[in-house]
Parts: sequence; structure tokens; C-alpha cells
Amino acid sequence: MIVDDQVAATAFMRDASSYGASTPVEMVETHISRIFLVGGRAYKMKRAVKLPYADFSTPALRLATCRKEVDLNTRTAPGLYLGVRELTRRKDGRIGFGGEGELIDAVVEMTRFDQESLFDRMAVGGRLTPALMTQTARMISRFHRDAEMVHAGAGRDNLAGVLDINEAGFATSHVFGASEKLAFNAAFRSALARHSDRLDRREKAGKVRLCHGDLHLRNICLLDGKPSLFDCIEFNDQIATVDVLYDLAFLLMDLWYRGLADLANLVMNRYLDESDDEDGFVLLPFFMAVRAAVRAHVTATQVEEGSDATDRLVLEARSYYDLALSLLREKPAQLIAIGGLSGSGKTTIADALAAWIGVPPGARILESDRIRKAMHGVPAEARLPDDAYKPEISQKVYDRLATRAGLILSDGGTVVADAVFDRGPDRDLIEMAARKAGVPFFGIWLEARPELLRRRVSARRGGPSDATVDVLSRQLARKVDSTGWQGMDAAKPVPEIVSTIVARTLTTDS
Repeated sequence: MIVDDQVAATAFMRDASSYGASTPVEMVETHISRIFLVGGRAYKMKRAVKLPYADFSTPALRLATCRKEVDLNTRTAPGLYLGVRELTRRKDGRIGFGGEGELIDAVVEMTRFDQESLFDRMAVGGRLTPALMTQTARMISRFHRDAEMVHAGAGRDNLAGVLDINEAGFATSHVFGASEKLAFNAAFRSALARHSDRLDRREKAGKVRLCHGDLHLRNICLLDGKPSLFDCIEFNDQIATVDVLYDLAFLLMDLWYRGLADLANLVMNRYLDESDDEDGFVLLPFFMAVRAAVRAHVTATQVEEGSDATDRLVLEARSYYDLALSLLREKPAQLIAIGGLSGSGKTTIADALAAWIGVPPGARILESDRIRKAMHGVPAEARLPDDAYKPEISQKVYDRLATRAGLILSDGGTVVADAVFDRGPDRDLIEMAARKAGVPFFGIWLEARPELLRRRVSARRGGPSDATVDVLSRQLARKVDSTGWQGMDAAKPVPEIVSTIVARTLTTDS
């Protein structure tokens, strides 16, 4: 009867006359929902399923879940969610919105938006720019900062619950063999054991919160020109109540899976710049692996339901499975320092390099300009007065840069340090951070003719650097002695410089 009721409800929602409309109704299906698009509205119905992680088996459960969906999503997309509409069967057997009669289903009513504004569509079209993803990372950081803290158990137990759901999901699928599932589950349990203490510390520190829970590209869109999160997890509090970096990791994994490693690394760095949550940086590969495992088991579950796209879904499930295992592989930490005078391209090189060293999502970039702005409590793009560049202030910046690098390296994370490094003591300080942590150090000095540096500084617009041609002139007048670092021609193409550095780091790893 439940299935028959939902078949009838679906037929009603697909009928344009149900809305008094003349245009056809478009239906989009996911593994747990059906979305009906008509005119300026979208209506979302829960499929009548009972899964290890979601129970929509009765009309009452679906109605309650719809109401919760509206409540939770108004945190991040208030103009998108309009309310809940009940579907009832009248005495004459007809189905309608609300009114007297037996409840047979419910739908969430939303404002319809251009599907091309979904971030997954924008990714395919190459329209996800660094500026947009920086804005997105900052928006997510603010959302996490304001999200409700939840102390409902140890941090380890929180992630163990996710692994339990994954294992239950894999158990229902025949895409993977029994030995594959055993090895896969064992690898994740081993990784969880390695990170247990850190996860518990983060839970005690309030890092486990009621988050979005399903933060991948398709659940981010542009609304009024701003990135907005929607379609959060409303059907399972255990899935949505997670470490904030586990929430972020779904977006990082999705970008990485789509071959957008540079954007994944950028989002991670801009988020950590905003949140100052570097204690969890070394957890991100594990968190991304768990997210890939979630996608693998959900996709494998769709195969069991039967589909015209079975072959494609099997390949997709296996690709997520392979990605998950690769994300669990550990690599030794290292420190790469990139120095050079203003205009030499340090930040450009650091940004282009970071995704390709260390483990996904790549290296943490520590940039002196951003550290200085944070010390003064202003956004990275804000300009500081000359007093902020006094020698004693600059010394504090370099001290903080080396200290933060040392902490990350000691945790097993890879760092790219970006600063002028024109003074010997500052170079000694950053090298000492690597020695104390017992990790390899690779110093790069970007060399360029003064006229190239002046041209680049004059053309610079925006960004965290406040350097002017006058600042550059003072740097040139100091005449940097031999740094002892590997010199590289800053006039060469960025990809060539990056590939040279990556080749050197691979040699160091071996």
C-alpha cells in the first residue's frame, strides 16, 4: 500500500494540472528523492525507502523529515525554502495539496533556480574560479563557526558511527566482493585508530557540530550572485553531526575526484586561513577518504535497485572505492620555503605547487602577508599602514610563520612557506622548523631582473600583498647575499617552475 500511495502521489506531482500549470513538469530522481520542477517552483519528495541511514517508509516520517529539511536549510539558504505541502487523499479518492483527507505524502516547496548555477554544472563548464571558491570557503567557515555544538560522545565514536553506516551499506551491495569489503573496512578501522586521540580532543574542543552533512558541489549554488549551501542532511542526525572538517572534506573530495585538485587545495587553505583550525589539517586525507567511501557505497546501493545505467554506476562506485583507498596512503611530511623579492611570483608559485605535494588535498600554505593581516585583525585584501611593516612587527610575523610551520610538520603535515626571506636570520628560522620536526627542507629563491619585478608590482591588483614599487626599491637596495637556497628564474612559466620543484620533492621522498 505504501508503494501504491507513493506511485499515486508521484503521478499527481507529475501532472501539470495539479499546479494549474500548462507547461510540462520535469522530474529529477536521486537515490532518496524525486524533485518536480514546474514554473518558478521546485517540489522535493522523499522516496518511500528504508535504508541503513534513512527511514522514509511512512507518510508521517516523510512529513516530519520535510519539515526538518526546511528548518535546517533556512540556516544557509532562507530565500530558497518556502515551506512544506502535504498530499492527501480525499473521500472521493482524488489526491490534492492539503485539505481534509488521509495523509499519503509530503513535499518541500522551493523557489526554482537556474540549474546552471549549481556548482557541479559550473565545474563541468570550467566556471569555478579561484575568487568564487575563496568566497565559498569563507562562507562555509562562517557557517561552521555559527553551527550548534553537539557533545553526544567522543570524536572517535562519531566517526566510528559513519564507518558503521558505510559497512552496512556495502553489505547490501554485490558490486564488491567479500574479500574487497573486508580489506576496505579493515583499512578504515586502522586509520580511525591512528586518529582517535586527535578526534576526541577536537570533540572536547567543540569541533563536532550540527553541520550540513552533504556538502558536495551539487549542493552549492549561486543565489543572487553569492554561493549558498542547500539540501543538507535532515534525515539522520548522526550523519550531520560531525567534525566541521569532516563536513568540509566532502567538498574537497568532490573537487579532487573531478580533477580540480588546485581548487580543492585553495578551498582548504582559505578555510583554514579563516577558521584557524590547523589542528585538524592532518585529518583531512582520512576525512576525504571516508567521504569517498560514502559515495562508493551509496552508488553501489543504486546498482542493487536496478537501473538502465548499471554499468556506469558500477564503474563510478569502483572509482570512488579506489579513490578512498588512495587517500588512506600516508606520505612523509616536508617543508618547502619559497622566497624572493616583491613581484617574483612567490604566491603564484606557492598556490600552483601546493596541490601536488604531500597527501590530498595538498600542502598547507603559510603566507607571511596573510599572517600579518590576521595579526592586525583585518581581511587579507585590506591594506595596512606603514607602521604594520616596522622591523619588530615583521620579526613577529616570521616567528609566527616558523612556529605554525613547526606545529604542522610535527603533526605529519606538509607545508609551503611563502615570504620574502631576504634576511639570513629569517631563512635560518624556517629551516630550523624543519630540522626540529625531522623533515626534509627545500628552499627556493626566485630570481628576476629588477625591471620585471617593477612591472609585476605595478600591475598587481588585489590580493594580500601591500608591496609597492617603493617597497621593492628598498628591497633591491639591501642587495640579498647568497641565500644557500636553490635559485630559479622567476621569468620562466609557472608550470615549468612547479614541475621542477615537484620533481625535486619526489627525489627527496624516495
